[in-house]
Amino acid sequence: MAPVAVYALLFVAIVLEVIGTTALQLSQQFTRLGPALVLVVCYAAAFYCLSITLRVIPVGIAYAIWSALGIVLISLVGLVYFKQRLDLPAVLGLALIIAGVLVVNLFSKSVSH
Repeated sequence: MAPVAVYALLFVAIVLEVIGTTALQLSQQFTRLGPALVLVVCYAAAFYCLSITLRVIPVGIAYAIWSALGIVLISLVGLVYFKQRLDLPAVLGLALIIAGVLVVNLFSKSVSH
């Protein structure tokens, strides 16, 4: 699989995980069937996509990207969709997470480019 395709699939996995996490909030502790089903399907598909990326990307690097971008994206969903506010330390922390992913991807020899 071409590196661009692997990273695209990793991004799909991350988006599916964010959708699943959004559905987790909407499921109201699994009391609403529709969001609970979306959650299960999205998480299963996300982990399947992630597993395919592990053929090319080392697990530590893939998981770092997955978790960092997932945190940032779900924070944005919380901000926009659920009207959850982020204070300055939260924004700074998210910026550091983004910086960490950039450092790993731009400078680490562990990542296949």
